[in-house]
Amino acid sequence: MTRLLNYFLRGLVVVVPLALTVYVCFVIFATIDSWLSLPIRGVGFLLAIVLITLVGVVASSIVTRQVLGAVDKMFDRLPFVRLFYSSAKDMLNAFVGEKRRFDKPVLVSLSADGAVRVLAFLTSDSLASLGVADHVTVYMPQSYGFAGHILVVPAARVQRIEADAADVLAFILSGGVTQVDRKNG
Repeated sequence: MTRLLNYFLRGLVVVVPLALTVYVCFVIFATIDSWLSLPIRGVGFLLAIVLITLVGVVASSIVTRQVLGAVDKMFDRLPFVRLFYSSAKDMLNAFVGEKRRFDKPVLVSLSADGAVRVLAFLTSDSLASLGVADHVTVYMPQSYGFAGHILVVPAARVQRIEADAADVLAFILSGGVTQVDRKNG
């Protein structure tokens, strides 16, 4: 009976992530297809990928950058829009943009003796502009979600680690169950 239960649990580990992934992809495809009233599943998603890529190509030109700069300035003047637009833009840039901020994985000592530490990402090397030059900011993502905490800690309590930032993020988001390989540098 124990062996049968183990097989069932092993099957769950295989089937549930696969089923959830297929379901989420299906929902995304169906939603985009319904917006565009397309009868063939997945075509809307494919068109969205192509359109986003084309916008990226156009946004790379000097003229478009100036137009986007003007749009940024306009949105910066609108109270609610500024909060939403700048937050979304900063978050995306932090992960995938030209100004990546989550590229410096660190260990942060939470206790004076260093016994309690958390994995995080260094986001600011100095807080001199806030009057605490000897402190840094780190972002500590939460496992199984996209929320996190910003911690202000003494720079002396932060230790850089030699690992790929994407691997460290996956490790944190998975609750520590994925493998992180040390960088060969």
